[in-house]
Amino acid sequence: MKLAAARARGWRATLPGELAAEFLGTFVLIAFGTGAVAMAVAALNQSRRGTEIFQASGDWLLIAWGWGLAVTLGVYVAGGVTGAHLNPAVTLANALRRGFPWSKVPAYMAAQLAGAFVGAFLVYTVYHDAISSYEAAHHIVRGTADSTTTFSIFATFPAPYFKNWWGPFLDQVVGTGLLVAAIFALTDARNQPPMGNIAPFVVGLVVVAVGISFGANAGYAINPARDLGPRLMTWIEGYKSIAIPGDYGNVNGYMWIPIVGPLVGGAIGAVVYDLLIRDVLIARGEPEAEGLEIGAETVEEGNEGSNR
Repeated sequence: MKLAAARARGWRATLPGELAAEFLGTFVLIAFGTGAVAMAVAALNQSRRGTEIFQASGDWLLIAWGWGLAVTLGVYVAGGVTGAHLNPAVTLANALRRGFPWSKVPAYMAAQLAGAFVGAFLVYTVYHDAISSYEAAHHIVRGTADSTTTFSIFATFPAPYFKNWWGPFLDQVVGTGLLVAAIFALTDARNQPPMGNIAPFVVGLVVVAVGISFGANAGYAINPARDLGPRLMTWIEGYKSIAIPGDYGNVNGYMWIPIVGPLVGGAIGAVVYDLLIRDVLIARGEPEAEGLEIGAETVEEGNEGSNR
C-alpha cells in the first residue's frame, strides 16, 4: 500500500508536477483575464447591464484591473510549486539570470501555452452566446477586419496608427522589460521585497500599471503564451487570418510580435535590473531579507535562497 501511494505521488515530485502547476496557474490567469475582457466587450452590453464598449476610461480600467487580479490569482495558485512563471518571457529571464535549468525551459513554455489555450477555450465556451449576440447586433462576419473587436477578447492586435511592425514590437519589448525588472526587484531578497506572501498581489499591480501606462498601443500581451494560446483557439473558432498570421491591414503577419517582443524585452529587463540594482546590492554587501517567501522557498538568514 505504501509503495503504491509513493508511486502515485512520484510524478508530482518531479518535473511533471511542476508542469501541472504552470499549466493550472496559466489557465487561471487566462480564464480571469480574458473573462474580464469578455465582460467589457460583449457580456455587459449584450446583457443590458452596461453600455457600448470603450465609451469611457472605466472600460479600460475594468480590463487593466481584471488582468492584474488574474495574474495575482495565477501566481498564488502555482507559486508554491514553481514560483509561478506563467510566462515564457519570465521563464527565459530566470534561465538567463537566476540559474533556472535550461533543460526545463521548453517544457515550462509548453505547459504555459497549453494552460493559456484551455483557459481561453473555457471563456469562449462560457461567453459564446454573448459574443455571438454582439456579432449579430453589429453585423460582424467572423474572420473579417470588423471581427477584431471580439477577437480582442482573447488575443492582441496593433493600434491602427502604426504603419509597420516596429512600433508594436518596441511596445512589447518595453512593457515586458518593465514587468520582468519589477518581478526581479520584488523577488530579490537583497533589495526591499514585500514581506510575507504579498508579492503575488504586488506583481498583479505591476500588470495593472503596465496596462494603464502602455496598454493601448498593442494590447499589452507582455506574455507569449497569453497571446499565442488564445490566438490558436480563435483560429480554430473561425477568425481565420485575423488570428493567424494576424493580418490587420496596417500590420500584417503580426502574430510573431507578441511572441518575440516579450522574450526580448524580458531578457533586457532582467539584465538591466541585475546590472543596475542587484550587482550594486551585492557589491555593497547588502544581506538577504530574513524569512522572505519567494515562490516555493523561504529565504532564511545566511541562505542563498530561491533561483526564482
